[in-house]
Amino acid sequence: MGCGTVIERIVVEVDGYGGMEDITKSVAEIVRKSGKKEGVAVVFAKGSTAAITTIEFEPGLRKDLPAVLKKHVPYEFDYEHHKTWGDDNGAAHILASIVGSSITVPFKEGKLLLGTWQQIVVINFDTRKRTREVWVAVL
Repeated sequence: MGCGTVIERIVVEVDGYGGMEDITKSVAEIVRKSGKKEGVAVVFAKGSTAAITTIEFEPGLRKDLPAVLKKHVPYEFDYEHHKTWGDDNGAAHILASIVGSSITVPFKEGKLLLGTWQQIVVINFDTRKRTREVWVAVL
């Protein structure tokens, strides 16, 4: 496949209120299948209440990160977004904006250059379980 950009989609079900899923293996497989030996993988969460980041994907941190973020951006706040649209996910939009919708991960010799305990995760901040689309561009 050599020189062109490769773009692939990952679809995953994620619980609401900060639920997260590890997509590291899926991203690594897309990089491997691309045939590229070095470059970057851009990982992008589609949707304004989803985010992408890296974390050690272990039970404690999977609880800690959403809990700490909720202290700073509580779901119970009277958001103008709720008044505008009659819904309940203003915090989800803000949390997703703070964490961010994409990351860039370099790879060499066809392997992602992540730390030993560093995984790529998609986080769903919406107030319900959602099917999330994540797009990976291998450059």
